[in-house]
Amino acid sequence: MKDIEFNEKGLIPAIIQDIDTGEVLMVAYMNEEALQRTLREEDVWFYSRSRQEMWHKGETSGNFIKVKEVWKDCDNDTILVKAKPVGPVCHTGEQSCFFQKMR
Repeated sequence: MKDIEFNEKGLIPAIIQDIDTGEVLMVAYMNEEALQRTLREEDVWFYSRSRQEMWHKGETSGNFIKVKEVWKDCDNDTILVKAKPVGPVCHTGEQSCFFQKMR
């Protein structure tokens, strides 16, 4: 954890990718506690910037994201979580948050 580059707000972006399909499912932020919990527990944890609190993805909806692998990028400032989603990941009911093609 000592080499992880959290931003000035103590957060790091986390990209969630389906380990089976390679599809990018969502992007959210983690603080140090969320990253530590994601590294040691079965499910992904985030820090909600809007609610200013820890966020256990799936706790309300039942659509958990099961951690399989956690990677950091070459600059130590972005996290990639390869995971197995349990149900749709997006709050709209879509499998991925990236379903609105722009071009």
